[in-house]
Amino acid sequence: MNVDALADAKQVARREALARRKAAHSTDRGAGAGRLSELLAGHRGVPLSGYMPIRSEIDPRPAMAEASAYGPVAIPVIEGPGLPLHFALWEPEMPLVEGPFGACIPAEPQYVTPEILIVPLVAFTRAGARLGYGGGFYDRTLAKLRGEGAVLAIGFAYAAQEAEALPHDPNDQPLDLIVTETEVISPA
Repeated sequence: MNVDALADAKQVARREALARRKAAHSTDRGAGAGRLSELLAGHRGVPLSGYMPIRSEIDPRPAMAEASAYGPVAIPVIEGPGLPLHFALWEPEMPLVEGPFGACIPAEPQYVTPEILIVPLVAFTRAGARLGYGGGFYDRTLAKLRGEGAVLAIGFAYAAQEAEALPHDPNDQPLDLIVTETEVISPA
């Protein structure tokens, strides 16, 4: 598939998945955060990064708040286009300011390197493929972190965001686990 056809296929997949995510978000009762907390309980004390949800993303903050009682929790900070993410320490109720792309970041960031990343997404497959917004931030970041050592990438999504297949290219980084409100998926 040529570059233009791949980009078009990803846009179609994004549009369809965002519609499914929006519908799932409208009926969300927080079950996903509980399932995420159960998984993270097995990794207490390991530095992790969550995210501040935007639009109709599933909300990991209850699980992040619980994890922060046992070890460092960070959130991503976008430094600029084409760059990997940095991760600033986060605590519940800390002062935040609006960062690039509308996600909140700490007012006075202190950076850490997480070993677990809770990754937002637009769509996923059971094989661990992830479709994001198209900026490549998590793909660059996961490639960099994986090049430096072990990192666990946990996709966090509504079950409705699952796709049978997704268009992908060699730069797309796979997920190690996917957590939804109904299950934890371990890609084969």
